[in-house]
Amino acid sequence: MENKYYPHLASPITIKNVTFKNRIFGAPMSNPEMDPDCHMREEDIAFHANRGRGGLASVCIGLGIVEAVGRSHTKEIILYDDMSLPSLKKMANEFHKHNCMATMELAHGGKIGAARSQSAVDYSLIGPNDEVNAQGVPVKAMTEEQILQTAEAFGNAAKLVKEAGFDMVFIHGGHGWLLEQFSSPYFNRRTDRWGGSLENRMRFPLLVIEKVREAVGPNFPIEFRMSGSECIPEGYDIDEGVRMAKMLDGKVDILHVSAGIHENDDVFVITHPSMFIEHGCNVKYAAEIKKHVKTPVATLGGINDVDMMEEIIASGKADIIEVARQSICDPFFPEKAFSGHKDDITQCCRCYTCFFNYLTNRNFCCAFNPVIGNELDHKHAFPPTTPKKVVVIGGGPGGMEAAITAAGRGHSVSLYEKRDRLGGQILHEQHIPFKKDMYHFVEVLAKRCETAGVDIHLNAEVTPEEVAAMNADVVVSAIGAKPIVPPIPGIDKPIVVGLDALEAAEPAVGQKVAILGGGLVGSELSIYLDMLGKDVTVIEMKDTWAEDAYWMHKVAMDQYVRKSHIQIRTQTTAKEITDQGVLCNGPEGEVLIEADTVVLAAGMKSDRKAADAFYNTAPRVFEVGDVIRAGRVVDATSLGYYRAIDI
Repeated sequence: MENKYYPHLASPITIKNVTFKNRIFGAPMSNPEMDPDCHMREEDIAFHANRGRGGLASVCIGLGIVEAVGRSHTKEIILYDDMSLPSLKKMANEFHKHNCMATMELAHGGKIGAARSQSAVDYSLIGPNDEVNAQGVPVKAMTEEQILQTAEAFGNAAKLVKEAGFDMVFIHGGHGWLLEQFSSPYFNRRTDRWGGSLENRMRFPLLVIEKVREAVGPNFPIEFRMSGSECIPEGYDIDEGVRMAKMLDGKVDILHVSAGIHENDDVFVITHPSMFIEHGCNVKYAAEIKKHVKTPVATLGGINDVDMMEEIIASGKADIIEVARQSICDPFFPEKAFSGHKDDITQCCRCYTCFFNYLTNRNFCCAFNPVIGNELDHKHAFPPTTPKKVVVIGGGPGGMEAAITAAGRGHSVSLYEKRDRLGGQILHEQHIPFKKDMYHFVEVLAKRCETAGVDIHLNAEVTPEEVAAMNADVVVSAIGAKPIVPPIPGIDKPIVVGLDALEAAEPAVGQKVAILGGGLVGSELSIYLDMLGKDVTVIEMKDTWAEDAYWMHKVAMDQYVRKSHIQIRTQTTAKEITDQGVLCNGPEGEVLIEADTVVLAAGMKSDRKAADAFYNTAPRVFEVGDVIRAGRVVDATSLGYYRAIDI
């Protein structure tokens, strides 16, 4: 019987002897940290299992490395060691508990390796050519013997994965990893039978597939990731991508079509789409390849909308949708979609919070989902609590998350918001195209507040005395922050507006706009106003702009700014606001930046005087979000959730 909401997306698909319950697969995600022997920890197993709980047909564990010299960092599962079996078996069992198929990625870093293996005596990297990689590490061109040995290593790793109880293997042949280093004319400069023509360049990937097939047998599914296009002038395009796919057709069981390489930052944000790129940006490559092959085709690339997923499958652009970031933002989105609760799905906003924490703090994290990174704590229910009367002050993300969580634990919750709607600072982003998913998040939270039975009071700016008179057991203070107003002469002129001027569909700004502050907020604002055709100048005192942005997001913004008309003036200090614009001191001396409108984006700060007044308005008073310090959504939602758990 068809699912009445998403009949194509919810339909099963059988690959070899394995039936996948729907068309939504979890794309490979690797682990931010491993145990000292490079095996998965309990925390890692709990993270991936959580992705599988909510209805994904399959989840792929990323970066299983097939031989020591192929390691690119220290966070990869070593599949050349039988001692990996216990954690792999446990991982497969966890997936199967949730009726989710287990998939493992087989990978080799080749020339992009960087982590010295403890077992290597004479350590060097291998790849198609003799060269020095971007990290300054020498790379030796693989000999014929090494090529054959590495192909065997892929086969041995696949055999280990199958023995561990996994249902499918996933060969990484894209994104500039070893197999693409051979298949790509950008990377491969060999003149022997392993380089030159496409047939020669594909010889090694095809040999790897042959060895994997020998290891797992004829009825075990093999998924192969390829870049449909490398998206750089020196690389191959979709026409050659189609030729490659034809050579793979029938030899693998799923053609997983991605895009780009990791060697180029501008292309990195296509491989892992930024919020400035359209959703489903890489579907076009899968759709073109699907016209030429019989093998089922999987697509991915910033897809977070189940309606879009359904259309892709229904229209025949692809057979399978793969998601990574969306599956951590809301692991239960398939279940919600298939049961008619699409409006409760949290959509990934592609803010790169997960990437930043993975690479920097070495943990799992999501701006919208406070459970991520703490899955092990949530395997079992939290201790029951005595119902209490809870008052939440402030209806931003932190306040709403606290209210929803507290109500879900059986408390009586009232929420007071001084504005006429919930959302906090994110309301400024309602009409910004690349922030629509961020705004959708607060819409979902507002709806969850209603569903949870939170007593919501809008246009209600309560005083500490009024709150104390409510006789609550717990007060959650989420009153937010206030804008920093620099002491510049003329700052109170009508020409100066705050971020609230952006809340209208037509922002209340003139044609020439100067933005005071080149942090993340000011930089994103400049892009939005440039999209509207405004002449934008950003004024920033520091010697760099968007210093507080995650580096991947900064790369994406920089890519846009370089192609725009935005002027960013760093090391520039505003001296005075005049009727003509902003008088500044910069590297070139005094300069007048002409502007019809000056937007104040100098940052936010907590209002401690207001916050302190709410102390002792109840036996327990918790603070959440910007009231502590102005920060990111991830801090507000996480604190809101865990403060409510403490009640």
